[in-house]
Amino acid sequence: MKRLIEKGLMFGNLYRVTGAAMVERYNRALEHLTGRRTGLTDFHIDLSGYSPEVGDEFDDDLYLNHRGVNRQFILLSTDQKRCPLLNVKFSTSREILKRFITENEAQLFALTATDAVAGEMVNSVFDVSTPARLFDVGQVEIEADTTTGTIAHAEKLHGLVERFRREEDGWFDDVLIAEMIGLAQKSGDITRNPVRLEHRSYSQPDFWTAHFGGAYLFQSVAHPALIACGDKEVFRDVPIPKVFDLTERNRIARFFELNGLVEPVVKARGVDAAAILRQKMDFIVVDAAADLGLDLAGRSRADLRRLARDQVDRLPDAYHGLRDLVRWAEAGGRWPRIDSDDAAYFYSLRAADTPWKDLVNMLLAELAPLDIRQLFICHKELFYQLYRGWPDAKRSFVADFLAREYQVDKAGARAALFGSEPDMANRMPSAPVKDPVQEIVRRVGPWGAVRR
Repeated sequence: MKRLIEKGLMFGNLYRVTGAAMVERYNRALEHLTGRRTGLTDFHIDLSGYSPEVGDEFDDDLYLNHRGVNRQFILLSTDQKRCPLLNVKFSTSREILKRFITENEAQLFALTATDAVAGEMVNSVFDVSTPARLFDVGQVEIEADTTTGTIAHAEKLHGLVERFRREEDGWFDDVLIAEMIGLAQKSGDITRNPVRLEHRSYSQPDFWTAHFGGAYLFQSVAHPALIACGDKEVFRDVPIPKVFDLTERNRIARFFELNGLVEPVVKARGVDAAAILRQKMDFIVVDAAADLGLDLAGRSRADLRRLARDQVDRLPDAYHGLRDLVRWAEAGGRWPRIDSDDAAYFYSLRAADTPWKDLVNMLLAELAPLDIRQLFICHKELFYQLYRGWPDAKRSFVADFLAREYQVDKAGARAALFGSEPDMANRMPSAPVKDPVQEIVRRVGPWGAVRR
């Protein structure tokens, strides 16, 4: 993993904590949340305030995420909103915490100028001891305050001010006035600088979770389902009618079609479909070449295509299916009908523009794991897991490729592959979105209506 760290592909863009004052703020918040303090004087933290260095010191990667359910957080700066979230257990956690910081940025900026903000993302449950408990994790409440209780004091002062204004003899209540003055000394002038955090409740009916071997739960779509990454028998008692695993390709394809969640890359608007598919083909060649023990150092795209011609009979079926699609996209001719039994099927799709876009792209990355760029962008937890088992030649090629062609323009690469980013408010779906085009796709499937 050292190669990834050196290229900024792992633990990259973390927030550095250094200096006695900043470290002490972190320690006050850490002690407030966990009862522990770090002896480190220079370390890095992610979006939630988790530090890999502190995790190593404590020998506990979940010191801010007990049981992987109610994630605690420490905010030293609003700049943390640009950081990644490490050790993810729920796919919605990063988006919810980032949205909370963005919606309260002015308040949090003022609060973190003098103190750390510590809090917790409180789910409806404290543990997920059984798969059925996942269905109770539908709402997340954000609880946050400074280590000195500034927000709590301000909220209490708000109540006393209202009482002072409401009661006719408020001016003569010396006890009330004294209490207000005492709280004002702790919270500041709340009339000029209100200290109140808004938007603390977030819905998460649809998510990926690392619990129970991994699972994708879609509850707010028209046809709900749970897709298990491992043995689906683990989920046999969950309260949802459709449960299947990653090997049931036909059922997953049908689920996508019924809910209008995907579209063929070759029919997506505003993208160079042939270029995207050719890149996927190159990644498949890289995997096959690495398995054959071939040298990949310094290989250009032209080199990979020459290698593909030399080894064409040894390449997997997914490569040949994508080659047929590229041929159609560039030269026309007979439409290569590819169904869900074809190894190239999920490589040929991307998420449609719906509120479930990020979650669907994450699932597609798991269904088409040889596309290492999509895997890295959409499902980093799985990428790091698979990376450890790859031949060194593939690890080296992938790290060099991502550093060279993705890191330099992340936003541009995402837009080219997946389309424009949706507004954050639209990423947390509350109800199915109906669209005439999606209704057509729902009836005939993403391939049935395609014509040249």
